[in-house]
Amino acid sequence: MRVLVLNAGSSTLKFGYYDMPAEKALAAGMIEHAGTPDAPGLIAQLTQHGSPDAVAHRVAHGGTEFSAAVRIDDAVLARIRGLVPLAPLHNPANLAGIEAAMAAFPHAPQVAVFDTAFHQSIPEHAWRYAVPETWWRDYGVRRYGFHGSSVRYAAETAARCLGREPGDLALVVLHLGNGASATAVQNGRSIDTSMGMSTLEGLVMGTRCGDLDPAVPGYLAREAGLAPAEIDRLLHAESGLLALCGDSDMREIGRRAEAGDERAVLALEVFCHRARRHVGALAATLGRLDALVFTGGIGEHRADVRARICAGLEVMGVRLDAARNAEAGPLPAQVQAHDSRATVLVVAADEALQIARETARLLGA
Repeated sequence: MRVLVLNAGSSTLKFGYYDMPAEKALAAGMIEHAGTPDAPGLIAQLTQHGSPDAVAHRVAHGGTEFSAAVRIDDAVLARIRGLVPLAPLHNPANLAGIEAAMAAFPHAPQVAVFDTAFHQSIPEHAWRYAVPETWWRDYGVRRYGFHGSSVRYAAETAARCLGREPGDLALVVLHLGNGASATAVQNGRSIDTSMGMSTLEGLVMGTRCGDLDPAVPGYLAREAGLAPAEIDRLLHAESGLLALCGDSDMREIGRRAEAGDERAVLALEVFCHRARRHVGALAATLGRLDALVFTGGIGEHRADVRARICAGLEVMGVRLDAARNAEAGPLPAQVQAHDSRATVLVVAADEALQIARETARLLGA
């Protein structure tokens, strides 16, 4: 089965093409200005391996309605549209990609894999906010979690790397990139995560603030005269690392920090402190920590960030080997010291392959 995986954003379309279940990557890439209806046609021209047998779509928000991959029909499309208020920046672009792919590949089954689905196993005491009941019942105000496909891929890879069944492990998975999150995975299931109703909560990110006192938006509305929409834009697009030092790219921040730039050093410290704090909280939720898993662009490539985050986690049995951490290759790689009670793993993220896996399973390949 040839599975084409699409990740449609507002201005780009990322794609991967896989031969399943062999998991052979046939092609991958990104198309700019993906909002045009002919974007899937461009992908068809790029792939020289025949038309897809199935098209899988990453969909940002599945609410409480989707806990697994689902074949797309009119009813599913309507439900995804109904969730746009919970993901106004992402679900509309995902829908545009689905509709374009349905037109381009009318005979291939279309499958939706939701970023939130893996976190539907989180217990109520972890996903409830302590807010008026009507907020949850009428407006869906609760914690959902994101990066689910990436976290699931990292957790399953960790289990294989350790030669253990997923059901035997207690993991904290740090997905660190321009978006960042931390997830507690127990017995192969998500039991808590740092992101909430939106992708804004939790760790500091490239342009997103992460955890913030809920009083701040109201205070700024009163004192600075900012409209709610402007506050929302600033928290999503002009906060995080960008606000701390003027850069959102960790590579540039690292170069500046090495040169002694104080703002860059502070940005690194804030980023790593927030991540370390969430690791500690999630490890307490798990009750033990078998492995700390780093994934995502920053998690995979920034040995200095891994070292800063792990510094202070010795109390939970986490000890890095400096030389193994600096080398960390080929991935997956173990980088813990010989006397570390917890394994520390670096796993290359492959969200698209995970989506292809779930699609193949759904369709019986």
